[in-house]
Amino acid sequence: MKEQPNFSKRPLKTLLFSTLYPNSIRPNHGIFVETRLRYLLATQEVTTQVVAPVPWFPFKHQRFGNWSQFAQIPYYEIHHGIKVWHPRYVLPPKIGMNIAPLTLALGARHSIANLINNGFDFDVIDAHYYYPDGVAAALLAKWFNKPLLITARGTDLNLIPSYAIPRRWIQWAAQQANASIGVCKSLAEKLVQLGSDPSKTHVLRNGVDLERFTPQNQLEARLRLGLPKSPILLSVGNLIELKGHHLAIEALTQLPQAMLAIVGDGIEYENLYQHAQNLSVVGRVIFAGARPQTELKDWYSAADILLLCSSREGWANVLLEAMACGTPVVATAVGGTPEVVQSPIAGRIIRDRTVTALVEGIQSLNNTYPDRAAVRKYAEQFDWEMTTQGQIKLFRSVCQ
Repeated sequence: MKEQPNFSKRPLKTLLFSTLYPNSIRPNHGIFVETRLRYLLATQEVTTQVVAPVPWFPFKHQRFGNWSQFAQIPYYEIHHGIKVWHPRYVLPPKIGMNIAPLTLALGARHSIANLINNGFDFDVIDAHYYYPDGVAAALLAKWFNKPLLITARGTDLNLIPSYAIPRRWIQWAAQQANASIGVCKSLAEKLVQLGSDPSKTHVLRNGVDLERFTPQNQLEARLRLGLPKSPILLSVGNLIELKGHHLAIEALTQLPQAMLAIVGDGIEYENLYQHAQNLSVVGRVIFAGARPQTELKDWYSAADILLLCSSREGWANVLLEAMACGTPVVATAVGGTPEVVQSPIAGRIIRDRTVTALVEGIQSLNNTYPDRAAVRKYAEQFDWEMTTQGQIKLFRSVCQ
């Protein structure tokens, strides 16, 4: 009889599977997934290799925009000391959303078989983002007869299940998974609503990297970034409608002393710039573009308040990153945000996604502005220890 492995005495081998993972071409892409893994690996109770597929595209010329970046990503790299594989999968127009789980799984199958054949016979698949990644991982788990954990992170449950075919895929994957994780309570509740077994559904929130995001002297941070001494509001995120940068811009019309810095890039840049011009506040808006993670602590520290005006979120990492740098927040009450902002020290939650509510939140916070050291102290309760230990416990339980 074949001896069963003793999972309680040796490090577990996990395969992290997700399209949301940083690479040498897109170093900020899915960095929150890498951060969670980095803290997990630090325990030395887990060894991991990553399969992070990217859509197939044949041309590397920059005139093809973001698609050309996919072509530039290497098939294999060691990224921050972790072995990462980037197999290609086909994502055809129009029908791509419905068939992506299948093409994603088929594209990764050969790479995963090679890992096993070359000695990395992993114990469990750790998948991130429920659709299409988690569904593809469910297919792979069946093909390779491996346990599976899937982590939901936001749009994968807040938006995608509104489409009929992806919804059925998600429901099937939730039934196949040995455990499902929501990064906030609201996502775990959505999983149960979609049919996930409550006994297999867990909340493991994201933490914040307290070593990377540390308070900087505000004046010195502003000097480094070339920012003025005026009150500075900060809005961080992709330049897309759901992030609500346009509301932050509109708020300036009622806050004549304030400047607004927007960190991020995306398809809405021209519209946002024109919006600022039309409101005659463009001179008080700084479009900083996407900034490297190493620079973000300066932006958070330089600001007086971080604004998050999203229409939907899972667990917004920017909130804790700002707080870890001593900067309080004003944010809409979506997703896991009320779970993050639970004290006046942390900032204000606004119940209505309107400019009026946003300005009222900013003014309320300014009237009783918290000590920045206290804001940092508040953020410190959101370290990674509880989530890391929760992952290890779940991994070991599904591998018994």
